Amino acid sequence: MTSLSSRRRGIAGMSLIALLIVAVLLSLGFWQLQRRTAKHALIAALTERLAAPPAALPPASAWPTLTPAADEFRRVGFTARYAELPDAMVYSSGSAIRDDVAGPGTWAFLPARVDGTTVVINAGFVPNTMQDRAYQDRIVKPLHAGQPVAMTGYLRFPEAGGMFTPNPDAAKRLWFSRDVPTMAAQLGWGGAVAPFYIDLETPVPASGLPKPGPLGVHLRDQHMQYAVTWFGLALAVGVAFLVWLWGQRRAAPAAAQPRASRRIA
Repeated sequence: MTSLSSRRRGIAGMSLIALLIVAVLLSLGFWQLQRRTAKHALIAALTERLAAPPAALPPASAWPTLTPAADEFRRVGFTARYAELPDAMVYSSGSAIRDDVAGPGTWAFLPARVDGTTVVINAGFVPNTMQDRAYQDRIVKPLHAGQPVAMTGYLRFPEAGGMFTPNPDAAKRLWFSRDVPTMAAQLGWGGAVAPFYIDLETPVPASGLPKPGPLGVHLRDQHMQYAVTWFGLALAVGVAFLVWLWGQRRAAPAAAQPRASRRIA
């Protein structure tokens, strides 16, 4: 009787474990389907924003209401004049949204004056395998002509570095993340800097560098494959448990038979 009770407890315990594993795997599968739906909505929104005609740059009064979810990649047109202030370079090994960019190199971030405010412009890509500051200075210097320039670009939001992001190189004014507030504070760009920056689309400098350009949507969409994998694992665990349970039920009469024979004897 004790052996039968132990067997039942063992089956109940394994059933609970199998149920928990299947539940977790199914929840991961459904989570991937939800992410797929959200990713498709994001792709559609970004495609629409990138293809839209340039709108006016948001005035300073609207800055507090801007959010990445609603405004990231909004295409804008405006007139600006690059400020006579130090630029920052952001290291890049390539771009997920620019087909015409291959690293390594840097993005040239420069403060510009727009209607009495300071807006940071990512003026484009500078191929530079050695991160030569003198070379970068020669590339950026012609932009400081002091004349207002008609620009089109895309609204972007700063990204702070993570735990493993290297610290900025002060001598080269080289950053490893698009942390515009830190750039502004360390390089003296002023306190009233826009909470966004602009990825420049046009104009292209006469030298071709820094290299601005149009953005494209190239987001990976493998959530269905991931969902199928999780659902497949859930099915495999369920089938394996049922096979094990069938084996346990087949073994139960055989295990009970010797005890019955001993009682008769």
